[in-house]
Amino acid sequence: MSIPGLEHWLETAQGRYVREWESANMDIAIADVFGFNALQLGLPQCDFLHASRIPLRQKAAEAGTVDVLCELAALPFASNSTDLVILPHVLEFSADAHQILREVERILIPEGHLIILGFNPVSLWGLRNRFDRSGSFPWHGAYLSLTRLKDWLKLLGFEVDRGNSGCHVPPCDQEAWLRRWHFMERAGGRWWGLPGGVYLLHAIKRTHAMRLIKPNWGKNAVGRKALRPVAQKENHGR
Repeated sequence: MSIPGLEHWLETAQGRYVREWESANMDIAIADVFGFNALQLGLPQCDFLHASRIPLRQKAAEAGTVDVLCELAALPFASNSTDLVILPHVLEFSADAHQILREVERILIPEGHLIILGFNPVSLWGLRNRFDRSGSFPWHGAYLSLTRLKDWLKLLGFEVDRGNSGCHVPPCDQEAWLRRWHFMERAGGRWWGLPGGVYLLHAIKRTHAMRLIKPNWGKNAVGRKALRPVAQKENHGR
């Protein structure tokens, strides 16, 4: 899946601003995630696994310079084989976001970690997404709200561990204006009453162990009296 306009946008002032926030917060999110296999799906132009302590770190996408070229809705990885999966801006630009999440759930080990980066529709960036008709990246995406995304994850057996949002500044095109509005980041949504334009959501795959229910033999046990042998009548030499 090649996203039109992505390469150009990553080099713009907006793209650099978003990448800086995401990279810093991703480094914090994966600092305490351990295991053997880590996988980044999509956006191969950015390396979100560089700070991971997991030894095997791979990128997979439908195009670009990656370790594995594949369809994200049909991942060529074994079930229960991956400790960490990162989805950077994949779901809002996919035709089948829910299927991608199902595949991620399949390949993650029990208690495996999933980290999602996405554009927030309930933000100044989401407002521009609603009214921008240029068709350019990232304004043509189908942004997913945190509420909807959490519902999907819950249905798939994930538990949301934590999350945060950033890029509270208006989505200005000029770097000078982004710097002028940067003071909004310090207060965040506490003052402005509006979440950031980008969110990071960290979820964990929960697998509830099967519980074997044993029969309660003592509850319906036959009483001792009922187990006594029936006395037989003696035959007196008939």
